[in-house]
Amino acid sequence: MYAEILIEYPTKKIDKFFTYKIPLDLQNKIKRGMKVKVPFNNKIINGFVMQIISTYNSSYELKEIKEIVDEELVLNDELMNLGKFLQESTLCPLISAYQTMLPSSLKIKDQDTNYKFYKTYILPSKNVEDLQEYLKNYHKNNLQSKLLNDLIGNGKLLKKNYSNAVVKALKEKKLIKIIDEQEYRINKSKKNNINKHKLNEEQQLAFEKIYTNIKNSNIKTYLLEGVTGSGKTEVYLNLIAKTLEMGKTAIVLVPEITLTMQIVERFYEWFGSNVAIFHSALSNGEKYDEYLKIVRNEVSVVVGTRSAIFTPLKNIGLIIIDEEHSDTYKQDNMPRYNAIEIAKKRIEYHNATLVLGSATPTLEDRSRALKGVYEHIKLTKRAGMGLLPQVTIVDMLKEIKKKNFIYSEELIKKIKERLDNHEQIIILLNRRGYSTTINCSNCGYTYKCPHCDITLTYHKSTNNLRCHYCGYFQKKDEECPNCHEKALNYLGLGTEKAELELQKLFPEAKILRMDQDTTSKKGSHEKIIESFKNREYDILLGTQMISKGLDFPYVSLVGVINADSSLNIPDFRSNERTFALLYQASGRAGRSGLKGEVIIQTFNPDNFILNCVKNNDFDSFYNYEMNLRRMLKYPPYYYLVSLKVIASDYNLAMEHATKVGNYLRKNIDNSSIVLGPTTASLFKFNNNYRFQIVIKYRFDDLLTTALKNLDDIYINETKVNLEIDISPLHI
Repeated sequence: MYAEILIEYPTKKIDKFFTYKIPLDLQNKIKRGMKVKVPFNNKIINGFVMQIISTYNSSYELKEIKEIVDEELVLNDELMNLGKFLQESTLCPLISAYQTMLPSSLKIKDQDTNYKFYKTYILPSKNVEDLQEYLKNYHKNNLQSKLLNDLIGNGKLLKKNYSNAVVKALKEKKLIKIIDEQEYRINKSKKNNINKHKLNEEQQLAFEKIYTNIKNSNIKTYLLEGVTGSGKTEVYLNLIAKTLEMGKTAIVLVPEITLTMQIVERFYEWFGSNVAIFHSALSNGEKYDEYLKIVRNEVSVVVGTRSAIFTPLKNIGLIIIDEEHSDTYKQDNMPRYNAIEIAKKRIEYHNATLVLGSATPTLEDRSRALKGVYEHIKLTKRAGMGLLPQVTIVDMLKEIKKKNFIYSEELIKKIKERLDNHEQIIILLNRRGYSTTINCSNCGYTYKCPHCDITLTYHKSTNNLRCHYCGYFQKKDEECPNCHEKALNYLGLGTEKAELELQKLFPEAKILRMDQDTTSKKGSHEKIIESFKNREYDILLGTQMISKGLDFPYVSLVGVINADSSLNIPDFRSNERTFALLYQASGRAGRSGLKGEVIIQTFNPDNFILNCVKNNDFDSFYNYEMNLRRMLKYPPYYYLVSLKVIASDYNLAMEHATKVGNYLRKNIDNSSIVLGPTTASLFKFNNNYRFQIVIKYRFDDLLTTALKNLDDIYINETKVNLEIDISPLHI
């Protein structure tokens, strides 16, 4: 017997199967989807078994598979086929598709780490009566007696709780034995006193519609559009409970680790150890354990971020993607997949239901819902006692004249009121660091990243200047490195500077900052969220990670600093992202009956997008933005493909970008629009120059072939790289 093996090297040059002989001792064990060790180019490497064949005609002797890496962890048929879909839809090597499906502890690369976690236990070697008889005749009331009495009472004891000498003595008397048992690092039990909220009329109608579809095993996608605080999570929990009653399973995706922690606790309350969690903040060992629970069919619910869509759950009845508008569901590097598209493939396979939930759905998905491609369900009211907050827009041009450069008079007044009332405040500023630019007022020198075409951000807490793209950093000088004058200016505003100013204004307030700098350590997200929820702090200041999904009952005020900064980013989705960010941030206020207020500080108080946020008017924003998209031929009216030509030499990159543009114009449909090449928005990154070509198309049968041909042409290019992103979120 023979096996076709896909080897571990993620390069398109060898993106094919290699045939190996299956040794006799493995013939009854080898399965499709297994990870095995094989000889390749004088090395022993890993690979996936893609196919098992009975005959193979070859003029030379085939090498043999050396061993199976793990008999238990096998990619099932659904995931094997899903990998091929991923390869075709993103033009990635097949091995990269399978790699992205697995947690880091299970990836194909050769590694000897054993992630299994064991605890050592003491068990009795004799029956209870014999132990009791021994104790009756053994008159010493010492540690040995205590251990045996504990063992009689419990049946099994953790060895680490007892002295090695005592254990050794009883083992020599053949009264006990020692065993190692594999255990999971994360074990949660279901709470008996779950705080289940009775669904209101809108929630109940939404639940019944979706539940009927799950029950009938129809393939259908729902867009659940609900205002912030409308109780979408309660609908999710009730739907999952019913799905499990039918013997089916469910996957729930959330966009951020910060969101995962709060929502996971709700799922543990309802379903206890029947839940596995999946996100990047878990250790490799924890990911291994959670994956193992799923493979062994020990859990029926998976909650996690983007990669959780690939977990090998069987008999899926429901997939929920919460905050479906979030960019984090699209992977930036190869393979550039969108978790929502993968979810659609999985519900087709399982005859399941997909629910996309958001207060601010993407324009594409809302358009599909209004056309009837998705079933559209709306929740228009907040659940319970919550009322939508009152939003005030403050003109910062007027405030600057009063020397209020960061916080307006209105926001300062409102913060003081909330502090006096012992209520909590959230401040959103979507820039981390202390200052976004440092330059010299004497000679004009500006600190820039030597590898990228951007300014360095100053972080005062570490006195570092850091590039937020490639990670380069350097210590800040006291004087200008160019003219050596002490004339450095700190321009721009980040969360560090905003925090220091808050501390000056409100010295008695307890302030907590949440951004990438304060959440880099494991467990820091949970610690910050928990301490703020427990009212250990008065003010939470942070970047966009605090804007979505978090539920703090005592937050009655949200302040947004530099609300219009993201409107100036040259991207066709800037308006959409700004509206979603501000609307979601506003939704953190007034969720439990307290009167909620939102202060939005801006230099453009008449901006239409900001006033849509103020009026809680998603419909007007949608109509305005759709009109722009139609005129400018952007999604959902046209599809997009982005191609980036990248090289370390400027002239070489420009030359090949021109060739790619010319090739496309000659080889795709005349109705499609080819824009560029132009310099990419981040032109220089990690010492490479980047040119971009954008294709806008509606129906083009020639496009896929042209893209595949270009991809094949650049497989053998060593000095130039071609990146193809189908349906990009950023251009």
